[in-house]
Amino acid sequence: MYSTKKISWMLVVALCGCKGSKDETGSQAPKGPLGLSDADKSQVVAKVDGVAITVGEFADRVNKQSPYIRARYTSVEKKKEFLDNMVRFEVLAKEAQRRGFDKDPEVVHSLKQAMIQKLMKEEFEGATAAAGVPEPELKKFYDEHIEEYRKPEQVRISQIVTKDKKTADKVASQAKAKPQDAKLFRDLVGQHSIDEESKTRGGDVRYFGKDDAQIHKGVIEAAFALKNIGDVGSPVQTEAGFAVVKLTGRRKELNRTFDEVKKQIENRLYRERRTKGMEDFVTGLKAKAKVEIFEEKLALVPVDATPPGPGAPGDPGMPGMPGMNRGGLPGGGPVRIPPDRMPPMRPPGQTPPSPH
Repeated sequence: MYSTKKISWMLVVALCGCKGSKDETGSQAPKGPLGLSDADKSQVVAKVDGVAITVGEFADRVNKQSPYIRARYTSVEKKKEFLDNMVRFEVLAKEAQRRGFDKDPEVVHSLKQAMIQKLMKEEFEGATAAAGVPEPELKKFYDEHIEEYRKPEQVRISQIVTKDKKTADKVASQAKAKPQDAKLFRDLVGQHSIDEESKTRGGDVRYFGKDDAQIHKGVIEAAFALKNIGDVGSPVQTEAGFAVVKLTGRRKELNRTFDEVKKQIENRLYRERRTKGMEDFVTGLKAKAKVEIFEEKLALVPVDATPPGPGAPGDPGMPGMPGMNRGGLPGGGPVRIPPDRMPPMRPPGQTPPSPH
């Protein structure tokens, strides 16, 4: 069972939809106070309707701020300001609980979000990374995907294939006159090319290398002889007719060694392992649970298909962690600042001290 204080904290966290204790820079905060004995930690610094705020909890909250923010709270007076915010937090939590917000569907859902995030973090963060990926496995992946790391030089062209050389010479002359005019070349393709496959793409031919068996050798030689993007070559005779070739792209040779991509592969395999581990974990839990699906009731669910406006939330899914959005919160929803980290309420005109 949770204590009243624990429930209060979880309730306000749920109400705020916050993700966890991070400082204003977004970096992960320190895990706890240093240099405190257990006896010191248990000392009570304040009580709110019987709910104790201990020295340990106070120190933990202060030390979860960034170093710059923590420096503000070295004096007793500043510590009193921070403590006042913690008191406000407990007062707000107690009032929210008194009004039954702990049973509100949105709050319950947000609480589940926070618990799921905590569960997944505890289950997977560090465990998979600590295990690492053995180097032989990294090398095996490199060898099996060598085409991703070693590729010959490639070019991309657009072509016009004509039946006779006279027509080919004519269109080549027109294309060379305006080599940077892409529309002109497409128009010439539409008017004169007899190669139906490339004609539907405005003459475009995929990237290919010098050893591509599917491309005519003469076309390959003509394409690699062109120096600049937009250059047009003289007609080349092929089995289908005469090809006028225009250079539209060039890829340099790629030759990355295992040592160069070792870390990249390790990160990739780590992510894949983590994703699979999460999926297996959830699958195992579902197998143990009694899950009943009443698919016919889905027809009763209305869905607003109105296109989202500017600033609308994005995709609520996150690969490998079902029900979590890209920001890391299960079920979606923005990350907000919890009340104990909001500026205290002060009369207008008075500068509020920050609890950070």
